[in-house]
Amino acid sequence: MIRYTLICDSDHRFDSWFQSADAYAALSAAGQLTCAVCGSAKVSKTIMAPAVAADRGKEAAVQKLRKQVEANAEDVGTSFAKEARAMHLGDAPERAIYGEATGADVRALLADDIPVLPLPFMPRRRTN
Repeated sequence: MIRYTLICDSDHRFDSWFQSADAYAALSAAGQLTCAVCGSAKVSKTIMAPAVAADRGKEAAVQKLRKQVEANAEDVGTSFAKEARAMHLGDAPERAIYGEATGADVRALLADDIPVLPLPFMPRRRTN
């Protein structure tokens, strides 16, 4: 099944389900589609974003990683680059940290052989 948002020549928008894209094309070519609001036979598809199914296994893995990171590392927020550099230089105690850094900060850390990795999730303070 596929859902399309349709529009008629009177600018009425409505959703309709079809067995397949080919089924929609056949009904449209035969003039068998009508507006659900006014009954007009001049109906076409609107531009719409596709609904992409999420990979539940990957989502679960990311959530598991988030829990592990949050339980075992310190969130240093926007001080990540400063803290990582301080640990590398021995000016701060070695510990697991995570946080945010600009692209320039990350490039500078890597140039100084300070290992960093991106995480596949946003910090909770930046999510809705």
